Amino acid sequence: MGLYTLAAARAELARLRPLLDELVAVRADTAELAAALAPGGPPTTLGGLPEWKASAARLDELVTEVQQGGVQLKGLAPLLLDFPADLDGVPVLLCWLEGDPDLAWFHRADLGFAGRRRLP
Repeated sequence: MGLYTLAAARAELARLRPLLDELVAVRADTAELAAALAPGGPPTTLGGLPEWKASAARLDELVTEVQQGGVQLKGLAPLLLDFPADLDGVPVLLCWLEGDPDLAWFHRADLGFAGRRRLP
């Protein structure tokens, strides 16, 4: 996909919300299983190596699915999504961080997250 309008990016974020919620849950399970599999790791009721492999595979599937529409997944923990856009003739990335209630931030691509500002 090319550039997103703000409306299209918000619609895409709304469509992705169930996937993002699952991604957060699977991310936590994968981390817990990985810790349990480490030498001396704490026990977990989630399972063992087969469950970790399945969880890691599902995590990869979810990441791929999130990115299929042109969304850039910049961070996994916390989730950080960027939607390529144009704001008043300037190339920007509309930016959503896990926990944000809405898509309300942007930054120039060359500044990254440090240049994050509220949308006008």
